Amino acid sequence: MSKSKSLNLGKSMDIIFIISSIIFNISVSIIYIATKIGNMELVQVSGLIVILLIIPFSITLIGYIKEKEEKKIIISLVIILFYLFLELLLDYILMIPFREILPLHIPYIIVFYAADFSIIGVTFEKNKKMGFVVLLTFGILIGCLIYMYMG
Repeated sequence: MSKSKSLNLGKSMDIIFIISSIIFNISVSIIYIATKIGNMELVQVSGLIVILLIIPFSITLIGYIKEKEEKKIIISLVIILFYLFLELLLDYILMIPFREILPLHIPYIIVFYAADFSIIGVTFEKNKKMGFVVLLTFGILIGCLIYMYMG
C-alpha cells in the first residue's frame, strides 16, 4: 500500500472512531435521561444505536490492524467491542434484568467504564482537540447518570 493510501486509511479510521465515540456517549446520555422520564421507546432507540456502533468500531479495529497500529489502540478497541457485545448479549439476546443482579451488574459497570475510558484514551491519542470533545460528552454522560439517580 502506498504511503498516501495508508495515511488516508488511517485518517478515515480516526474519523470513524471519533464520530462513533461521540455518538456512543450522547446515546448513553439519552438512555439515562429517557430512563428517568420513563420514555422506553427512546431508551430502545438509543440502545439500538449503541449496539449498532459494533459496526463502525469493528471497521476501525480492522483498519487499525491493517495499519499496524500500536497495541494499546488495538487492545482499547477490543475492550470497546467486548463491552458492546456484552451489552448485546445481556440486553438483546438473553434479555435478563442483569442491572438488578448485583454480581452481574458490578462487572458490567467495570467493563462499561473500561470501554469508555478506552474511547477517551484512543481519541486523545488520535486528536487532542477531539479528545476534549469526547471528554466533554463523557462529562455529559456522567451528568445524565447523576440526574437519573437524583430523587
